[in-house]
Amino acid sequence: MCAAAPLFAMPSPFATETGQVLLLEPPEASAGELRARLLDESYTRPFVVDDGQQRFLYFSVRLMQSAMSLRAPNDLELRYTQKMMAFLLFHPRPKRIVLIGLGGGSLLKFCYHRLPGAQLTAVEVDPDVIALRDIFLLPPDGPLLQIVHADGAGYLDQSEKGIDVLLVDAFDKSGFAPNLANREFFASAFARLSGNGVMVVNLAGEKESYAGLIGEAMQVFDDQVIVIAVREDGNHVLYAFKERYFEPRWRWLHNYAKELRANYGLDFPAFVQKMERSTKLGLARREALRGH
Repeated sequence: MCAAAPLFAMPSPFATETGQVLLLEPPEASAGELRARLLDESYTRPFVVDDGQQRFLYFSVRLMQSAMSLRAPNDLELRYTQKMMAFLLFHPRPKRIVLIGLGGGSLLKFCYHRLPGAQLTAVEVDPDVIALRDIFLLPPDGPLLQIVHADGAGYLDQSEKGIDVLLVDAFDKSGFAPNLANREFFASAFARLSGNGVMVVNLAGEKESYAGLIGEAMQVFDDQVIVIAVREDGNHVLYAFKERYFEPRWRWLHNYAKELRANYGLDFPAFVQKMERSTKLGLARREALRGH
């Protein structure tokens, strides 16, 4: 586990992101030099912007990775993270959840506080991201929560089978983590999911950059894939189901979504509506064809 580090605070140099910037730098660091490197995008470490109401994790000024409300730090601020929780429609009581990509830990915190009893493991390749865990108010490691410093693909290859839910939200400054962007990763995920396990992947950036990934997932998961757009964030979320004869019962799911909304405060009725529409329109296959 990577120990929390003291943070260097300075006024935000950005026109659109006000407040303070918090950096993993020593107290004697030069604010002027850091300001210049942040503005010309030569600064290579993750950093935090705190505007007094929210905290944001950035990998570069162009790539905001995570957001946390200071008034409700365990809620899911970004719409795509809310939609990633739609796995609860199909697997409402997961016992083992693995997250690849920690970011600001919003999904990890939500699952920890709202799914008591679930065993949670978050895998993060960048020790600097882990070093920021305290600023995002992540719980300490314990019997039901562990943050592991490791490469996601390598960790998965060595994992025991029986993962109920695999949440993949793994990016670097250039986009989706390149070592996860291949059929081998999806095959490893498929092999380690439980019999009715679900993989959920956040896809962001230019569509052409990840359309091929959708096709790879469809190959590995025998077309049992649903893709929905997240227009608010410019993302897509992919759900891949291992269950051999996966056949969503949409009428039942629409009713169940109301119960989940009451329990978790997320708009599950809208999620299931988008998922059903995507399935009927064949959105996953259409997006996959962009990759050819």
